[in-house]
Amino acid sequence: MSIRGLKKKQPKTFKVKIITVDAEMEFSCEMKWKGKDLFDLVCRALGLRETWFFGLQYTIKGMCTWLKMDKKVLDQEIPKEDPISFHFLAKFYPEKVEEELLQEITQHLFFLQVKKQILDEEIYCSPEATVLLASYAVQAKYGDYDPNFHEPGFLAHDELLPKRVLRQYQLTAEMWEEKITAWYAEHRGIARDEAEMNYLKIAQDLEMYGVNYFPIAQNKNHTDLLLGVDAKGIHIYSINNRFSPNKSFEWSAIRNISYSEKELTIKPLDKKAEVFKFFSSQLKVNKLILQLCIGNHDLFMRRRKVDSIEIQQMKAQAREEKARKKMENQRLAREKQLREEAERAKEELERRLFQLEDEARQANEALLRSQEAAELLAEKAQIAEEEAKLLAQNAAEAEQERQRLEITALKTKEEKRLMEQKMREAELIAVKLVKESDRRAKEAEHLKQDLHEAREAERKAKQKLLDITRLNYPHMVKYPQYSPTDTRDANFDKGSIKLDLKDIDLKRLSFEIERERLDYLEKSRKFEDRLKELKSEIHDLKLEEKQSGLYS
Repeated sequence: MSIRGLKKKQPKTFKVKIITVDAEMEFSCEMKWKGKDLFDLVCRALGLRETWFFGLQYTIKGMCTWLKMDKKVLDQEIPKEDPISFHFLAKFYPEKVEEELLQEITQHLFFLQVKKQILDEEIYCSPEATVLLASYAVQAKYGDYDPNFHEPGFLAHDELLPKRVLRQYQLTAEMWEEKITAWYAEHRGIARDEAEMNYLKIAQDLEMYGVNYFPIAQNKNHTDLLLGVDAKGIHIYSINNRFSPNKSFEWSAIRNISYSEKELTIKPLDKKAEVFKFFSSQLKVNKLILQLCIGNHDLFMRRRKVDSIEIQQMKAQAREEKARKKMENQRLAREKQLREEAERAKEELERRLFQLEDEARQANEALLRSQEAAELLAEKAQIAEEEAKLLAQNAAEAEQERQRLEITALKTKEEKRLMEQKMREAELIAVKLVKESDRRAKEAEHLKQDLHEAREAERKAKQKLLDITRLNYPHMVKYPQYSPTDTRDANFDKGSIKLDLKDIDLKRLSFEIERERLDYLEKSRKFEDRLKELKSEIHDLKLEEKQSGLYS
């Protein structure tokens, strides 16, 4: 057989790209493959056995559609692109995640998808619950909280909260991180799969969890309601309220669901109950609703039946795996605890060793300081001895100086005594001079008075003489040729002599007064000179006394 013949027998293929929540994969598919062949290939690649929850979703003409398992891939209305893109997502949701999700990969895929729906605000969650969910997401990603490793800012690049919550509260990224970290620190010891399961257990209680919403109308013209399909049944909501349904149909209470063109009919199990009819925007929507209803109803009925052999085996394996993981986690926890204890013991030994080394270093430094101190003390002792000698010499000199000062002090005392004696003498002289001055002043006053009286008597005598002359010799001036008698001449001469004598006494008295005044001035000048000398001597003695005090 030729090589060309071998090439002709090889089947034709086309490429597809499978996008999961956290990864992308590419496969080559045969042209004849059905949807189930591609789906099984993806599940094998992921190691997924709980395949009934998942499906392959694609978008065509703005509408999300699920790939049909029983039809060929290329026969379905899929996008014309190369490679063809499909999203591997959860199509149906469990009622109780802890009981139904057996494989760890199943839990992880549900965790990633539900977290994305919460962050994209497809599922409403309160701000408090979003912070708690974010803390479990951080525990699943980073493991146990370690303040030495998880420093502030380590969540800066992680998307953990919906934008609605961030807009609702005016908090900084650091504040949100602090709130999340406070919860995150409480989850110490929780493994990744446990953290993801705790996340899903909280999320499954949210009103919008696992619900697929479709706009419907009670007549052909108005779209004023929403139809929701989830694991428990069908619910009818008002257009502005996706939390509380106006009417619900549980799967156990539904007898039949059918559609005709855009009309879809829900028949309750109770034949007396009213049949609910509604209209959708197009036929494809009714087909999609019916497809979801059939799948959810099948899972609802299967949960209430005895588990198949495959499910029992999977549950047994899951229990064994959980037990093994629990033991492994316990062993790891013990090892971690032992390792932490060993590290603490090591740190304690290192701290003790460092402490001992520090003590030894301090002791060595103390020894060196002691040696230096001993050398310094020896040097100080030598210096002290020299200083003692010098002090002894200084003491001898000081003793000599003291004796000299004592002698000087004695001299000073003697000089002081002499000075005081001189001062007393000077004071006595001054008192005497003052008294003498007062006496002289009084004498001068008396003399001045006597002089005044004498002059007054002289004036009166002259006046009397003139009067007598006028009386006795009235014509003496007119007739000068006649001279008085000898007797009169004798009397006149006698009066003239008396006047001359009186003048001589006055002149002598004035001379004596002037001489005494000059003597007084001379004595006063000498006394002032003596006082100045005494003051100078007193000043010199005071200076010597101060200097002798300083020496003392």
